[in-house]
Amino acid sequence: MKNFLTKINNSKYFDGFLPVLAAFAALAVGAVMLLFLGINPLVAYQAMVVGAFGSPNALAETTVKAVPLLLIGLGICISFRAKVINIGGEGQMIIGALAATAFGLWLELPGWLVIPMAMVVGFFGGAFWGAIPGVLKAYFNVNEILSTVMMNAIAVQFMNFFLRGPMIDPNQAELLSKIPQTARLPDAYHLTRWLPTRLHAGVIIAVVLAFVVYLLLFHTTLGYRIRAVGFNPDASRYGGIRVRRQIVIALLLSGAFAGLAGAIQVYGLNYRMITDGSPTGFTGSAGFNGIVAALFGGLHPIGAIPASFFFGALLVGANSMQRISQVPSAFVIALNGLVVIFVVSSAYWQEMRQRKRRLDEVRDVPDPMPPLEQANREAQT
Repeated sequence: MKNFLTKINNSKYFDGFLPVLAAFAALAVGAVMLLFLGINPLVAYQAMVVGAFGSPNALAETTVKAVPLLLIGLGICISFRAKVINIGGEGQMIIGALAATAFGLWLELPGWLVIPMAMVVGFFGGAFWGAIPGVLKAYFNVNEILSTVMMNAIAVQFMNFFLRGPMIDPNQAELLSKIPQTARLPDAYHLTRWLPTRLHAGVIIAVVLAFVVYLLLFHTTLGYRIRAVGFNPDASRYGGIRVRRQIVIALLLSGAFAGLAGAIQVYGLNYRMITDGSPTGFTGSAGFNGIVAALFGGLHPIGAIPASFFFGALLVGANSMQRISQVPSAFVIALNGLVVIFVVSSAYWQEMRQRKRRLDEVRDVPDPMPPLEQANREAQT
């Protein structure tokens, strides 16, 4: 039995289950917290499951919540493969949404033409916002964590300026207490929605792009270069790969998918940009939750699909649990934070296990016989 458990612990397949085990461990800690609050954990978690999967509308809400997480997670899969940490998904999503919304409000074209063009505009808006910290990292050695976080703050101020000024809804401009929001997009510009739920065609776009990113990363020269730079930038540079260019491309693509998430959020769900002045007022923290979804999926584009769906269910179900079980709103935030901490920690543990396994494989390789000793042995035989 001990040998069996040792084999499982050393298995590569066990690494894939670490994020799942981490999520269940976080839920177990949450159950203990519920007991201290005097709430039955089974009843609370049952409310969570029913709220996320208990009806067609609940399932649709879970799927809709997963769309921006998946798109941002795909961008994270690209940037993290290049060992570049993008924390700027919130700002990139905002800039992509601003660009796509302005495009739809200021042009009068047929809907079949505006929708795909708006998606492209949002994609390039996020790409531009992601390329800035990419250039700073590649050519000026500016820490990308700090630069992307600061770009988030700048994007929020841009959003507040435009939604309270040039892009404000004309119906709100004349009111004393102005709501920072844009005018509503025309009905012809809305992504296809499957009534009577809020499920929209953005789901199909996100899933298709997950397979596109998989092909990009693992079956193209560009993907090989990005992964090579992340594995060993010095060896990549020696092999003729332009490391700086790949760093910029990785952050550019990561920002592009976040910008597309913002465009889909507007054209598929809200039909306008609206905020309370904070980034979460529009993004719902998708920029940060998308990072966790990508880590939960093993930084693999296909794995990000069920991972995003899981976190979408967690977010939707937690709100349902709060309404039904009357748990404090702070507990919902704490539970989400627990899952984030445990999943990120499992990713670190997974990396340490893989590093240890590679070192063990190197130690197991027998040392080559010295040439002189090998020649003498061959002469004797």
